[in-house]
Amino acid sequence: MSHSFILLLLQFLLLFSLGNAQLLQSNYYNQNCPRAEEIVKEEVHKLYQKHGNTAVSWIRNLFHDCMVKSCDASMLLDTVGDVVSEKSDPRSFGMRNFKYVDTIKEALENECPSTVSCADIIALSARDGVVTLGGPYIEMKTGRKDSKESHLESVEALIPNHNDSIPSVLSQFDSVGIDTEGTVALLGAHSVGRVHCMNIVYRLYPDVDPTLDPDYAEYLKKRCPSPNPDPHSIEYARTDLDTPMILDNMYYKHLLQHKGLLLVDQELASYPTTSPFVEKMANDNNYFYEQFSRAMLALSENNPLGLDNGEIRKNCRYVNKLE
Repeated sequence: MSHSFILLLLQFLLLFSLGNAQLLQSNYYNQNCPRAEEIVKEEVHKLYQKHGNTAVSWIRNLFHDCMVKSCDASMLLDTVGDVVSEKSDPRSFGMRNFKYVDTIKEALENECPSTVSCADIIALSARDGVVTLGGPYIEMKTGRKDSKESHLESVEALIPNHNDSIPSVLSQFDSVGIDTEGTVALLGAHSVGRVHCMNIVYRLYPDVDPTLDPDYAEYLKKRCPSPNPDPHSIEYARTDLDTPMILDNMYYKHLLQHKGLLLVDQELASYPTTSPFVEKMANDNNYFYEQFSRAMLALSENNPLGLDNGEIRKNCRYVNKLE
């Protein structure tokens, strides 16, 4: 392979990458749906007032959508016809509140039919969910299009698991352009919400993980009294007992106290390349917010689709031809 051909190929890949990035713009809907972003904000706020846990779901939706190939709302597709939903993969265990995405979509369709993509709803609701939880405002661009297919076959490889090694997790985030510092910050989203006992008991039974604070382990055993919890039962532990519904740096303070809920959380505090960032974020909430915002922005811009290979779904659960 000649040097000139390799150079040409690299230039093409760079232009392709830049082209994808340029699909997104600030205030993309200014002309064809001026109130789009305000409507999302209003609906997120209303839903939070009725169902507080929706705010956490918005953040998790962005993570599960954008880590798998593209921020393209493929994650929202239900199983129908040739489409097999990504939600059926074990990595999606515990995800909920999809019906409230439908609520936001309906409000947007009433205002501007077939205009705002489900992928942009995921991004904007995550942005507004962060603010609702007391976190920073993140200025996100819009203009994403929706996938016409599910990426179920890629979920297992691209979504980090709670007991994966830190090198594996760092590699997965690096594949979407998020560095070590950003990865540590994004895992700070575990500052809010709760975790099903199914994902905790391996640290409690038959023996308690020695990296767990003993008093914290006792609390977790009370929340999860069986080594074989029913996946369909409501058995959860809060990820943060001090500020459970505030996105803040308390998560990192707990890691330094050996109160990390998931194995991947606790190992952040001991792994050589991540532990300095854990300590810095534990000591400086503003620094955590800066790095969290930077990483969320990078995640939200992963490989957006254009109209040539995407669409604006009328219903977020189905590609248009199957609606």
